[in-house]
Amino acid sequence: MADEALPFVSVIMPIRNETGFIERTIRSILNNDYPPDKMEILVVDGMSDDGTREIVEKLCKADNRVKLLNNPARIQAAAMNIGIKTCRGEIFIRVDGHAEIPPAFIKKSVECLYEHSDAWIAGGYWKTVSQGYVGKVIAAATQTPLGVGNSRGRLGNFDGWVGGVPYGAHHKWIVEKIGYFDEEFVRSEDDEFNMRVILGGGKMWMSNSIWSTYYARRSLRKLWRQYFQDGFWRIKVLQKHRRPGAVRRVVPLLFVLSLIILILAGFFWYGFWWLLLIELTLYALALIYGAVDIGRKVGWKYSCLAPIVFAIIHFAYGLGSLWGIIRLVVLKGRGMRKPEDLPLSR
Repeated sequence: MADEALPFVSVIMPIRNETGFIERTIRSILNNDYPPDKMEILVVDGMSDDGTREIVEKLCKADNRVKLLNNPARIQAAAMNIGIKTCRGEIFIRVDGHAEIPPAFIKKSVECLYEHSDAWIAGGYWKTVSQGYVGKVIAAATQTPLGVGNSRGRLGNFDGWVGGVPYGAHHKWIVEKIGYFDEEFVRSEDDEFNMRVILGGGKMWMSNSIWSTYYARRSLRKLWRQYFQDGFWRIKVLQKHRRPGAVRRVVPLLFVLSLIILILAGFFWYGFWWLLLIELTLYALALIYGAVDIGRKVGWKYSCLAPIVFAIIHFAYGLGSLWGIIRLVVLKGRGMRKPEDLPLSR
């Protein structure tokens, strides 16, 4: 598309306490080759207290395309809604505070959206990276089928219709058709939004020529927390729409449940413990295969920790989903903190 035909684009950044990444993220957006007079960056901050706001304020003064908005609720769904209601663009693109986009990202995303007239959202995939030994193993694991199933947005190498794209270009009129982000969701708000897009008759196109860089967690504790929460809030999506979405999202739950059932059933008939042994043996072989896969791709020294990383991803997500069933379905959410009492940080 010629520059004069390009629409105004609003990049919305829901953030909180991203002092280690925020400047490089914003600068990567500012360095895009999109016409400067047709772009704005709305940084919607969940009341950061680590120096993030000061960094953003400095960038606001240096470039009037950057604007800082407050998000007292501190959750990402609220941040996105604030950004959408404030933005001037016909198109909005979400970019998180721990990512970077290449110079052609915005223009390619917009062109892709307009090239596929049936698409409500269009975008690419994540190239996951990290720092340190543990971080690099985590990044590698989250780009393999054993780690993320058939997630196109993580694996890449695909052009076609998908169930979601990271940092996609959205027509702003989408919210008129399906509503804003659901602020009952502390996490998985983007998955729930995408579910409504599909249920509303919308489509999402992924192009393998479009990509962004995502910085993965750098510790096993943070990885566990991330996937446990993802599994928990996936149950909220299921509870609301009565459908799980991609099958890969329920596999960890089914795996954890199968282990628990076989353990308990073994007390009544020991044959179930043999079945448990067979299942665990097959799982161990899968972990070994995943470790070899990572060793071939990024270096054999990273394969040593890989089985632990894979196991954390699987068990954290599965146990999180199980806890979600208990808290959200069985107990109907009684005793849970309100979304606005929970932090935005991921």
